Amino acid sequence: MPITTEQELSSNARALFLKAKHANEIGNHGYVIQLIQNVLKEAPGFLDGRKLARAASLAQNKGKRTGFSLAGTTFSITSGGSIKKDPLVAMDLAEKSLANDPTSQQANQLLFEAANKAGFPEVASFALETLAGANPKDAKILHQLAAHYTNIHENDKAVAVYNRIIQLNPSDLDAIKKSKDASASATLKKGKWEEVAQSGGNLNFRDLLGKKDEAVALENRAKIVRTADQISQQVSEIYATWEPHQNNVDLSRRLAGLYEQWFEVTIADNGPSDEADGYLDNAIWFYTHTNSLLNGGDANIARKQNDLEFRKLDRRIKTLQDWLAQVDASSPEAHPYADELDMLIKQRDGSVLETAKKRVADNPTDLQLRYELGEALMNAGQFSEAIPELQRARQNPNVRLKAMNLLGQCFVEKGMLDLAVTQFKTAASEILAMDNVKKEILYKLGLAYEKMGKREECLSCFKEIYESDYGYLDVAKRVESSYVS
Repeated sequence: MPITTEQELSSNARALFLKAKHANEIGNHGYVIQLIQNVLKEAPGFLDGRKLARAASLAQNKGKRTGFSLAGTTFSITSGGSIKKDPLVAMDLAEKSLANDPTSQQANQLLFEAANKAGFPEVASFALETLAGANPKDAKILHQLAAHYTNIHENDKAVAVYNRIIQLNPSDLDAIKKSKDASASATLKKGKWEEVAQSGGNLNFRDLLGKKDEAVALENRAKIVRTADQISQQVSEIYATWEPHQNNVDLSRRLAGLYEQWFEVTIADNGPSDEADGYLDNAIWFYTHTNSLLNGGDANIARKQNDLEFRKLDRRIKTLQDWLAQVDASSPEAHPYADELDMLIKQRDGSVLETAKKRVADNPTDLQLRYELGEALMNAGQFSEAIPELQRARQNPNVRLKAMNLLGQCFVEKGMLDLAVTQFKTAASEILAMDNVKKEILYKLGLAYEKMGKREECLSCFKEIYESDYGYLDVAKRVESSYVS
């Protein structure tokens, strides 16, 4: 059964809805709920009305604990008999209950079951979404919501919810499997491969699209893009499809990725420019939009959004630093830009640290995130707080060497030079090739030995670098001067 829109309401119901919207604007939440309940008796599929009533109920009951229960009513969730007999009456009862306790698990479950039975899957979704919003770490509710999305073929949303579950519990094998299944189903639906597969060979993909040019364009979009012109063409094609369907997650995500790639290509080809900054702004906008469509359920999208925002901030900081380096910093003209630079650096450092802390709080078992938090804490001068994070991060082979490098730096800053030496020596011994990482670690090890007064050990580190890379920092000067003296 289709959802009722505002335009499809009767004149009387629509007038009540308009009154409810006005009452909501002036904060008369009780009147909003009363009006909407009357509208829903006539149009139980009016989802926008339910959303307005729920928002009013949340505002009215903020900070209250009502303790309201449906236990003992004729529409008990456990019996289910009355729901089957008259689901619309059950929906009405649930709505009245939710006016007093909008996040009630029992009332929302009643609404979910009754709405499904009455043929309003979107209303059922809304009931579970309300519960998931009130209980963001309840895996049972999230599993139920994801399964419901799968049942009504909203596979993108199902994937997003399963990803939230996996963030809460990376070892949830059921969520991992079902996320992959839902993702595959979404791909099949978008690509219409099922229709081709079931045609018995009478259709191919080009036939489905209806014309060869459209098929070729779609195939080209799947290819690796290397030039700004190719990206521009793809953006134009996808944007034309996205514009009338702006809540399409897949199209929004693809536009975000293309604008990010356009930014990278433009920077690589022409260096920093206002044009490149424009592509970066567009990428941030589309990642933000996609993240909002997914209700923050895809950690990778949220991460992209944050990372690009930090990159934009870094670019502005770099621009100001370059400009201030060329002018008299004490001149009145430079003062506002110097103040802006100080403000942006503080803003960046604070945002990076807060973001790192939030990511670890959301995913406490992710050692990559532990490393990033340790790095952010170290950069903020919080060396004692950084040490335990970096020690845990060492367990991840992908960041082990970098974590030991930063641990050594933290120990140096705290004057614990013997512990710093241990970290640097262990990290250097695990790197076979004399790459840039090993050179950096050996150099820091040499500096630590120098502070300890161990001249021979210090020179040994610098000589090892010298034999491989004469031009690395000041090692040539240090090594050669040791022979002169």
